[in-house]
Amino acid sequence: MAKIVCLGGGHGLFQTLTAFRLKGEKDITAVVSVADDGGSSGRIRKELEQIPPGDLRMAIAALTPDRENIGSVPWEDLLQHRFGGHGALAGHAVGNLLIAAFTEMLRSSVAALDTVVKAVGAVGRVLPVSCQPLQIEADVSGLDHTNIGNIYPVRGQVAVASTTGAVQRVRLIPQNPRPCAETMEAIRRADIITLGPGSWFTSVIPDVLIPGIEQAINDSSAVTVVVLNLSAEPGETAGFTAERHLYALKRHSQRLHVDYFLVDQNMVNSEKEQRELVISASDFGATILFRDLCEKDEFGTPTDRHDPELLGEALDEVQRAARS
Repeated sequence: MAKIVCLGGGHGLFQTLTAFRLKGEKDITAVVSVADDGGSSGRIRKELEQIPPGDLRMAIAALTPDRENIGSVPWEDLLQHRFGGHGALAGHAVGNLLIAAFTEMLRSSVAALDTVVKAVGAVGRVLPVSCQPLQIEADVSGLDHTNIGNIYPVRGQVAVASTTGAVQRVRLIPQNPRPCAETMEAIRRADIITLGPGSWFTSVIPDVLIPGIEQAINDSSAVTVVVLNLSAEPGETAGFTAERHLYALKRHSQRLHVDYFLVDQNMVNSEKEQRELVISASDFGATILFRDLCEKDEFGTPTDRHDPELLGEALDEVQRAARS
């Protein structure tokens, strides 16, 4: 059984983890970004001074088998359930509160996550990339319409993700956060490591900015796969081509070695774009695989989400190629 490590956060990481779970993999470690400062997660990190639990909760939900129920309610649905109304609990997800409670009781976010994973019958393990809450700060251009060349700092994941300007570079605060020890060990022993898809500047790139993470990936014997987003996102990557996603990753992680980039064939519409992407991938030492990866609606129209089964087939192909 392959040892799998998936880095990222949010809905993109959810789809990658689901793909591996549906393939029947058991030794899966989700390594989750901890810079969220919005909604329920933002309130918990501020009030309890804990790492934001939202993306961690989603990773646990992705790794929870469909058959795992508590009474007649699937554990995944319970973890993801948000309270309504207008009171103190409004907007909080049950899973967030569960993680926060165990963290306070056990005085360890890693122990808390291990406890929740075991309680809901999830496969694998969910770990934070760092055990301290982080902030993202970005250099953004285009906010001053009188001088488009001016660069302004924008701080906070929500603010960066929703900026109307163009993100040039991101950094973490504090500047040199310590990686989670269990995360470093999981990367070192991995057979396959995935990065992405997800919010490029606020979920994907921040993980490789943690000191030691990039080197641990390069030092491992794992096959490293970057799953590219299906399209540019409003805000932080508005107008980005596939090639520009690679350029942004290279700019922030100059020494990162990648074996494969998985790219949805519907995202790259011309041979010229494909050639440019192949050239950019070679800077990482990587091969590009163009595959059909996106989920379709009832009319067969591509959506903005990866299809876990199609993604799983492509990851199977990568694993077979690595063994040959």
